[in-house]
Amino acid sequence: MYLLGFDIGSSSVKVCLFDAKKNISIADASFSKIEMKINALQFGWSEQSPNDWWKNLKMAFSECLQKVNIQKSNIKAIGISYQMHGLVCVDKYQNILRESIIWCDSRAVEIGNKAFKDIGENYCLEHFLNSPGNFTASKLKWVKENEPHIFDKIDKIMLPGDFIAMKLTGNITTTASGLSEGIFWDFKNNCISNKLLNYYGISETMIPNVVETFTDQGTLCNTIALKLGLPIGIKICFRSGDQPNNAFSLNVLKAGEVAATAGTSGVIYSVSDKKTFDRASRVNTFLHVNNSIKSTKNVVLLCINGTGIQNSWLKNTLLGSHLSYSELNELAKIIPEGSNELLVYPFGNGSERVLGNISSGASIEGINFNRHTKAHLARAIQEGIVFGLNFGFEIMREMEISPLKVKAGFANMFLSPVFAETFANTTETVVELYNTDGSVGAARGAGIGIGFFKNSEEAFIGLKSLKTIEPNLKSMKTYKEIYHNWKQKMR
Repeated sequence: MYLLGFDIGSSSVKVCLFDAKKNISIADASFSKIEMKINALQFGWSEQSPNDWWKNLKMAFSECLQKVNIQKSNIKAIGISYQMHGLVCVDKYQNILRESIIWCDSRAVEIGNKAFKDIGENYCLEHFLNSPGNFTASKLKWVKENEPHIFDKIDKIMLPGDFIAMKLTGNITTTASGLSEGIFWDFKNNCISNKLLNYYGISETMIPNVVETFTDQGTLCNTIALKLGLPIGIKICFRSGDQPNNAFSLNVLKAGEVAATAGTSGVIYSVSDKKTFDRASRVNTFLHVNNSIKSTKNVVLLCINGTGIQNSWLKNTLLGSHLSYSELNELAKIIPEGSNELLVYPFGNGSERVLGNISSGASIEGINFNRHTKAHLARAIQEGIVFGLNFGFEIMREMEISPLKVKAGFANMFLSPVFAETFANTTETVVELYNTDGSVGAARGAGIGIGFFKNSEEAFIGLKSLKTIEPNLKSMKTYKEIYHNWKQKMR
C-alpha cells in the first residue's frame, strides 16, 4: 500500500511516495527547481499564483512517479501540507479572483492592530489566543476595503492547502486547525468566530465547511485522476499547515515537546495542553493537528520570516547562483564562531511578529572591507538567523516554555553543521535531526486518516534520529556573549 504526501511551500512543491507497509519513503521530487517567485508589487506585499502551486505539484508528482515502478492501483490516500496563513479567493465557479496574499505579506498589519483594540485585547486573547494581527482574516478585510470589485465576487475563501484539496476533489473544505491559523477560530467556544467576522463585515458563508484533520476529506475527481495517471477513488485523508505538519512529521504531539524548521522561514513550535498566549502576540497559539474536544492540543509558534530566503538572497544576489547551498555551508565552516564581529539581522521578509509586526528590514552590521569575505557573510547570515530565532525563544521562555531538546528534520538549513551547532549552542538545547520532511509527514498523516495506521505510534515506526548535536560549554559561553552584543545593537 502506498501513500502520497504533497507539501506546498512558498519556495517549491515537494511530493513523496510512501510505502506504508515498510514505513519508508521510496521516492520524492520537488518543483520548481529554483525557488518559486514571490511577487512584491509594493513594499511589504508578498503574493503568489495558486496556479503555480498546482502546476509545480503536477510536475513534482510526475517526476516522483518516474523514479519507481509500482502498481498505481496500490496508492490509496493523499496527505496535504501547505504554507500557512495565505488567502485564496474564488468565485462560485471556483475561478481564482486574485493572486494569493501569502504568509509573509505585511499589508494588513494596521487592520489587525485596529481590530485588536476595537474588539478588545482581553477578548481577542481569551477567544483567539492571538491578536487578529496580519493573519488571513485581516488580509481578507484588506481585500474588502481596497478591492471591493473582487470582494463582491468571492464565493469562498481558502488557505493554500484548501485550494490544492479543491483542485484534487472539486470540493471546497477547510479544517479547524487551518481556521485557527487564519484567526477565524474561537478557542473559548470551539467554533468559527462570528465576533471577528461581524467586525470585519465578512459573511460566514465565505468560510468553507469544516472537516477533521485525519479523515476522508474527499475523493480524487475522475478528470484529475486521469490527468495525473492515477486510479479513480483515491482519498484525501490529511490536511495541515506546514508548521503543525512539520511538528507532526517529527512525532511532536505531546505537551512539552518542541520542533523546529528552517525553510523559507524559521519556526520553533511547542505543543501545549493549555490555552496559553503571549499578551503582545509576538508568538502565536494555534490548534495542533491532534487537537480534539476530549484532548486539548495547542501549539505556541514563533516565526522568523527571513530564514532560508535570506540564505537564498546571499547565494543568488551577492555571491552568484553558481554556488550550491552545500558549498555555501562549507564556506561558513572555515570562519570562527562570531564571524569576526560581523552581525546580521534577518528581518527582510515582511513584518516580523516577534518584533511587534514591524518591518524593520534586514541589515548587516560591522562590515570591514579589509577583513570580511564572502565566507564571513555565509557564516554571519546563518548565525544571525539563529539569533533571531533565539530572540523569539526568549519570549517563549517568558511563557514557561523551556525545552531541553528540540527535534528537526535533517533538511534545509539544518543540513548546515554551522547552523545546527549555532542553534544548539545559542538556544542551549540538544538538537535531534531526523529522516523526515513535510511531504513524508503528510503521507504518514494520510495513513492515519485512512485507517491504515491505528495511531501515531504505528505511523512513526520508521522515524529515525540521524544526528544529535549537544551544546558545547565553551561555544555556549562564546555565543552568549555574541548574542548579547547582537541584541544590544538590534535596531
